[in-house]
Parts: sequence; C-alpha cells; structure tokens
Amino acid sequence: MAQVQRMSRLMVKTLRDDPADAETLSHKLLVRAGYVRRNSAGIWTWLPLGKKVLDNISRVVREEMDAIGAQEVLLPALLPKEPYEASARWEEYGDLLFRLKDRKGGEYLLGPTHEEIFTLVVKDQVASYKDLPVMLYQIQTKYRDEARPRSGVLRGREFQMKDSYSFDTTDEGLAESYALHRAAYQKIFARLGLDYRIVSAVSGAMGGSASEEFLAPAAAGEDTFVDCPSCDYAANTEAVTFALKPVDGSGVGPVEELDTPDTPTIETLAEHLGVPASATLKNLLVKVDGEIVAVGVPGNREVDLGKLGEHLAPAVVELVTAEDFEGRGDLVRGYVGPQGLEKVRYIADPRVAPGTAWITGANKVNTHAKNVVAGRDFEVDDYLDVVVVEEGDPCPKCGTGLKLDRAIEIGHIFQLGRKYADTFQLDVLGQQGKPVRVTMGSYGIGVSRAVAALAEQSADGQGLCWPKEIAPADVHVVAAGKALQTELALDVSEKLGAAGVRVLVDDRAGVSPGVKFTDAELIGVPKILVAGRRSAEGVLELKDRRTGEREELTVDEAIARLAAE
Repeated sequence: MAQVQRMSRLMVKTLRDDPADAETLSHKLLVRAGYVRRNSAGIWTWLPLGKKVLDNISRVVREEMDAIGAQEVLLPALLPKEPYEASARWEEYGDLLFRLKDRKGGEYLLGPTHEEIFTLVVKDQVASYKDLPVMLYQIQTKYRDEARPRSGVLRGREFQMKDSYSFDTTDEGLAESYALHRAAYQKIFARLGLDYRIVSAVSGAMGGSASEEFLAPAAAGEDTFVDCPSCDYAANTEAVTFALKPVDGSGVGPVEELDTPDTPTIETLAEHLGVPASATLKNLLVKVDGEIVAVGVPGNREVDLGKLGEHLAPAVVELVTAEDFEGRGDLVRGYVGPQGLEKVRYIADPRVAPGTAWITGANKVNTHAKNVVAGRDFEVDDYLDVVVVEEGDPCPKCGTGLKLDRAIEIGHIFQLGRKYADTFQLDVLGQQGKPVRVTMGSYGIGVSRAVAALAEQSADGQGLCWPKEIAPADVHVVAAGKALQTELALDVSEKLGAAGVRVLVDDRAGVSPGVKFTDAELIGVPKILVAGRRSAEGVLELKDRRTGEREELTVDEAIARLAAE
C-alpha cells in the first residue's frame, strides 16, 4: 500500500510569479511549486513535497552505499575545536566556519565536513589490520558560513550531504575503496537521472592526492570545467595543466631598455609599442602568508587567484596594497620585471618556459625592457599552472582545443592518504606484529544540492519535471472540478495506492480546472491522470509530464499501466 496524498489536506502553496530574489531556475521553481521556503539568507525550510524528494535522493544514496559494504553512522554536527585545531583546519577554513562557545567558554564549531571526527572514531574502534578495510558513511546536515549564500538551495549555509570515508592499511587497498565509491557514484547519479561528467580536480583544504569531481552541466553552475571534443579528457579548470616546453633562446639579443612613458598596464604598453599583449610578461605581486611573491604569466592571460591559492594551500594568498611598495626600491608599481628583483620568490606559469623572450618591466618608472629571457636573465623558483583557462587552450592529453562549460558540483571523491591518520596517529597492528599507519579516502555527495541540480536539468517552460525515482509521487491525479469527477479521482487514487503506486491527488474544492492543471505541470510528477469530461463513462486521460503524450484509458487500464511502470 503506497501513500495517497490529498492536496486538500497537504501543506502546499504554489505561486504564480517568481520570487523577487530568485536568480536561478531551480530557485524560482522550487519556491513556486511549494517545495521549499526561505527562512533566512542561505537557510531553507523543506516543505512536505520537498522533503519527499530529499528523502528519495537519500534513499538511493543509502542503497548504493550499502551495496558496496559501507556502514551508516551518525556523527554530531556540534564538534569540539581541538580535532580541527590539530589538523590546522580551524584556521584554514577561516570565516567559513560557524564557531561558538558554550557557557563554560569551551570552543566548538558546526561541522562543515568530518574527516577529523571519523578518524578519531576509527582510532577508538579499530585495533588490528583484521578489522580493516572499513567504509563508513552518514547523511547529515553540514554548515558553512558562506559570504554570499545564493541560488536557493544550491549554495546555502546549511545543507544536506552524504560524506563517507574509507580506511585501509595499504595504498592498493585505498585504490580499491576509491574505485568502489567511484562506481557507486556512477550508479547513484544514473538512478537519479542526472546528466553528469567525471572530471579531474584539486583537493584544496581537504588534503590528499587523487581527486575527481562529479559535475552536472547547468547554466546555473558555479563551477567551470573543460572537456575535450577529441578524447575523454575532462577537468575542473583549477586542475587543468599545461606542459612546460623549454625553447632555444640562444639567438635572442641582449636585454634592451625601452622608454615607455605612462604605460603601467599591459594594454597601454602593447598599444605604445605596437605589439600584441602576448609578447609581454605580466608580473602580478601577491602576498603569501605576508611575504611578497611575484607571479609571471603572458600579458594576454589573467592569473587565476583561486588556482594559485590551491597550489599554495594552506598558505593565505592576498593581493599587495600600495603600502607594500613603500621602502622597496626594487618594486616599481606598474613597471615590475623579474630581472633584478631582490629577495622575491618568483612563480611562473609554464608558458613562461626557459628560453622564451619577453617585454616586461625594467623596475624603473616609465621604462620597460625587451629581450628578457627566462632562464638567462631571470630564474623561476616554481612553475605552477596559474592562468585562467580559456576556450581553445590545448588539451593536456591530445592537444585539441578545449571546450568550456558551466556545471554544478554534485559529488567529490578524494584519496586522502595519511594526512589525517598522521595528525591523529591512526595506527593498527599489522600482519608482522608492528604498527601500520592507516590510509584514508573521503567521498561526498551534495544531497540537497542534487535536488537543485535535477530541477535545473529537467525543468521545462511549464515547471519541474522529476525523474520517477525521486519524484514526490508516481502520478498526479487531477479532478477537473465536478462532484462526479472528484469522486472518480479519489476512487482511482485509492486503488492506485493499493496497487503500490504513490499518488498525489488534487481534490481541492473551489479551485478551477485551469489552476489545477497549471499546478500539476509546475509540481512536476512524472504522470498526470485526469478525471475530466468522460468521467461518467469511467474513462481517464493519462499524460506523460515530460513528453506531453496523452491517451485515454479506462480505470482498470490506467491502474494496470501505472502499477506496471
């Protein structure tokens, strides 16, 4: 017996107009269709229909996690400061952490992610290699103090997430656990009906080595990724690499200074000299944990500060200010060149390869220098991929021009290695009777974010259009208005429920058929069954919400069709 939900009793209020603050399609439709309501910035109430969708996604996640042998637990969301202080993430997370004190002055946080706590749980429960491998997971509310919560449930300060963790004694074991999760994620997202891509990624504050993201292409996506039209390469833009290719610079003449008045920018310099911006070398000054660092990229490219920050994490990266130039004769604002810099670490993009020649600042006001050769006239301390990726950049795998697209991150998997095991000395007794350091994996799925991603991908001009697996009901029965039609609608709904079909029936009195039909399209249940003009004959109209196809069926035929799907 499946549930029959009567709209006359259901707490659902649909809206004709988009919310004034809504920017994305999912934000507009989830509010208009009565799935969620805003409580405050980045904090949302899940109403009955929305809670059903959220629970259906959680059910799919649980089933696939259980299928690979993972065990579900539930950890607290209110966490003590000490474990996160030990891992350095108390500071690394910065303003993203919700921090609070109890009445005795003890410091706590609301958990953004739980690597530290899971590590301590396993340290307490596991003593021998015989107890491993083990995979644990939870579906829980997480908290991040986003500076600008936006896009509805896509970027909130409180959100539902599945996080799981694997614990193995060997790197080979970790690779197996990672592969199990990767395959499980593919099954989960296929069952949810999501269009997704698996892309190479960076680990960021999570730590670890191997890392992949599961991205759902959508116009509302905040992630940009690249994919190659000629091979299987795909990556988050922060993970795209460019090969370092030294060239022969022996034929380049000596450095020559140029009089370039009032040319402190690449644009003014290129115009003054009549050269393309790509012939110039841009030198961006930043502070890394307070120390001035220069970053060199071709003049026609921009430095990706997010990418730079990922490379240098956990160090804090910020732009220099006017005060930082005071007392530094070697730093001439607008005319900085890598040659002659004093005690400044120089990072360059691989495009500034050894042997390449550039026009760049001469470290003098109104003066630049040409024929400045990397490796001859200045040394690069570190080569890092730091430019903003552009459409047409060469694929690292085959060289074809890359394509850029927007997407929503719906999952992320990491091979953490021993980062947290080292922090908390997570050892077990090995086969040889000696302590063995455990290695870990971390695997996340944004459960509430998946609701928004599905809304973005599946909605049409009339409203939401859920895949059957996660819809709040299997069929939306609409009584077109008269008593006979309402009686038939309720009768067929009860029979459908008895046959195991989940039903949402619109039996509201005093609501016009037009409003009911509009709401049925907006709410987005996969099938719409209408008790209309032929109700006296026991004939109903069945409509497929996605394709719009319609057919007339008797009550028995409709029940048999819907029960079989």
